[in-house]
Amino acid sequence: MKLVSFLRNNKPTWGVAVEGGVVDCGAKLGKKYPDLKAVIANRGMADAKKFAASKKKPDVPAAKVKYLPPIGNPDKIICIGLNYKSHVAETGRSDAQYPTIFTRFANTQVGHGQPMIRPKNSEKYDYEGEVAVIIGRKGRHVAKADALKYVAGYSCYNDGSIRDWQRHTTQFTPGKNFVGTGGFGPWIVTADEIKDPSKMTLITRLNGQELQRATTDLLIFDIPTLISYCSEWTELVPGDVIVTGTPGGVGFVRNPPIFMKPGDTCEVEVDRIGTLVNPIAAEK
Repeated sequence: MKLVSFLRNNKPTWGVAVEGGVVDCGAKLGKKYPDLKAVIANRGMADAKKFAASKKKPDVPAAKVKYLPPIGNPDKIICIGLNYKSHVAETGRSDAQYPTIFTRFANTQVGHGQPMIRPKNSEKYDYEGEVAVIIGRKGRHVAKADALKYVAGYSCYNDGSIRDWQRHTTQFTPGKNFVGTGGFGPWIVTADEIKDPSKMTLITRLNGQELQRATTDLLIFDIPTLISYCSEWTELVPGDVIVTGTPGGVGFVRNPPIFMKPGDTCEVEVDRIGTLVNPIAAEK
């Protein structure tokens, strides 16, 4: 099942992506589940699936869906840096004993089809295609062997990075948190559809040119390890997002460097999830 957050009549709602468009589950189930975070937290996926199956056709045609980030109000967005050997090598770093962690804020995210924003004060706006994990249940001190039981689903993510601000100090936070710089979507594919998340292929394209390609079995710290590790230092709750890291091929290490600019289009494709597409626009 593909769970979608979107705008309908300029109001946020949620639903299920089906052939030809989206069923608006929020119209019927919104009082009980006001958004996808509530659906996940209150085990509402069976209700969503049943309601979507009862509809003979989508409420909104695919071409008219105005996507929002699937989880617009996460308690936490935990991002993992330097988690593919190809990316570690191109940045000149050595392997780390523990995952490199930084965070994003909710207002940095935009949905599928919405512009990712290059800020006024930098032209070094880089792409980072990644797989996002959405947490489905509360967890603390989660064993690695049990970690996938805590997953609600998976999505595509573009961890758009303002490289000069990222490197002002050793802390990544400023360069990762400009408003509207990260793409998230187009939907959440529920975990029952992806039994083994180590068997996915990630591709990033800029204006149709492939710049990144990797398989998730190449993650240095795999998804169960990341869930377990993060649960040791924070309490994971439904709707939390763990962004698992980008492979080699980012723009700032290329010769000459490649940065995203207004008018560009960036795509992040994960074969078992879908394709996140975002145009690039200038900050107004």
